[in-house]
Amino acid sequence: MESYDVIIIGAGHNGLVCAAYLLKEGYSVLLLERRSIPGGGATTEEVMPEEAPGFSFNLCSIDHEFIHLGPVVEELELEKYGLEYLYCDPVVFCPHPDGKYFLAHGSVEKTCAEIAQFNTRDAEKYAEFTNFWQRVIGMMIPVFNAPPKSVIDMAGNYDLAKMKDLFSLLGGPDKTLDFIRTMFTSPRDVLEEWFDEEFLKAPLSRLASELGAPPSQKTISVGAIMMAMRHNPGMARPRGGSGALTEALLKLVKSKGGVVLCDHPVEKILVDDGKAVGVRVAGGKEFRAKKGVISNIDAKRLFLNMVDAGDVDKADSELRERLDRRIVNNNESVVKVDLALSEIPRFEHHNHRDEYLIGSVLIADSVNQVEVAHSDPTVGKIPEDPSLYVVVPTVLDPSMAPEGKHTMWIEFFAPYQIAGKDGTGMKGTGWTNELKEQVGDRIINKIADYAPNLKNSIIARHIESPPELAERTGFLKGNHYHIDMTLDQMVFFRPLPELANYKTPIDGLYLTGAGTHPGGSISGMPGRNCARVFLHTQQPISQTLKDAKESLKSTVKSVFGGS
Repeated sequence: MESYDVIIIGAGHNGLVCAAYLLKEGYSVLLLERRSIPGGGATTEEVMPEEAPGFSFNLCSIDHEFIHLGPVVEELELEKYGLEYLYCDPVVFCPHPDGKYFLAHGSVEKTCAEIAQFNTRDAEKYAEFTNFWQRVIGMMIPVFNAPPKSVIDMAGNYDLAKMKDLFSLLGGPDKTLDFIRTMFTSPRDVLEEWFDEEFLKAPLSRLASELGAPPSQKTISVGAIMMAMRHNPGMARPRGGSGALTEALLKLVKSKGGVVLCDHPVEKILVDDGKAVGVRVAGGKEFRAKKGVISNIDAKRLFLNMVDAGDVDKADSELRERLDRRIVNNNESVVKVDLALSEIPRFEHHNHRDEYLIGSVLIADSVNQVEVAHSDPTVGKIPEDPSLYVVVPTVLDPSMAPEGKHTMWIEFFAPYQIAGKDGTGMKGTGWTNELKEQVGDRIINKIADYAPNLKNSIIARHIESPPELAERTGFLKGNHYHIDMTLDQMVFFRPLPELANYKTPIDGLYLTGAGTHPGGSISGMPGRNCARVFLHTQQPISQTLKDAKESLKSTVKSVFGGS
């Protein structure tokens, strides 16, 4: 029987990041991936080789922002393994039905100038708005880059600049209370407070809703950072697609002796006397783990489907019921559309320039439209008037299509389970091939209202319904984030308070991935944080001293400068 120090279930980018840190410390690591290719939500694939040869598509993630809020790329020296980020500028283009448009550049000043064409007050307020949320980001970065229950790690991450951000937001009692109130309100409330123009509020509400809830949802006002991050640290994409991040991590992991086995779906966690000692894959083969098992799979399916009930109950008699009933997703998933195009889409009624399409194109006609488009899925309804996140990746990176051709990446929020269709369609969700094609038509028609040449430029299209997305990636109910990113399921509560620090009640069994702190998106933070927790359990004294040394070095550097 093959034996390794650590077995990691799933070779998504967080699993690979976690493996890289453990391999650097001398542990032997095996990653077991269910699919025939690694990467999870960070893959780039030629999904239509016959209809559209030479066209490469990002089947899930595309715009990388959160990874630049942490040290993963630098600490793992991923550039040495071929990773190259291309920064977007402009970062957002949103055409409005009345002929106005929101065009955001990397520069806040240039963005304000674009807004000022239509409303000078909103332009002035945008600079203040962005400054506020960038200070929030500065305050949050130390929390993102540490295990949620590790006060020492978090404190060590606060350099002088981040401390200034923290105190500038809190200040006196009234200012602190006002800040707390802002965090507990909704993106819609915040935008109504700051701005007048719909052409500006609509795209900002659409970006805030990327957290997976309507803009009126209380407690997710922090979704406003989704726009602020595009100014700093900026929005980037790996040259060659999101899969290039995976490729760089794979090269690193294999260079350090790590083993990655695809087509090896894990079916069972082996537990002996309360300790995780290995896994069994489909077909019955077992692998032994001498130090621990780390799971990228969401906690709900891990403990309800992959660990014997008796072993779970022995470790925590309430855990299975709490996972079953406390972790609730709001039914929002996505329909994903990929198009191979013969020419660039032209937004003829909105001062079209090809460079406007370098960043993301948002189809958000109004805050109300965005609200309905995110509320309908909760009750199992497919939105009639879609609000869309669109990217033409080949404007920034022509290597992803044959010369002169383009690709289009489209995301449309839709229900995982369609109301009244239980037990029909794929996995009993009500989704059929015919229905997804109809929804695909609706999406393309919506974009064609703005870019009339789109329909005649389509060479081929690929549409993936929510249950197909869940089947391919393993996302729980097609949720990119495994579980919702609302305040009640973040930081100390993600996925549950007793599981929030990556450890589980079963000795030697750990959690990582989108369902753990700080959540979904491409960041590598869950993988890095989990590795730190694992290392602390193996070498508690030496690792604590090492972390304290790094924290002191960071603080001294921030105060006195130098390297």
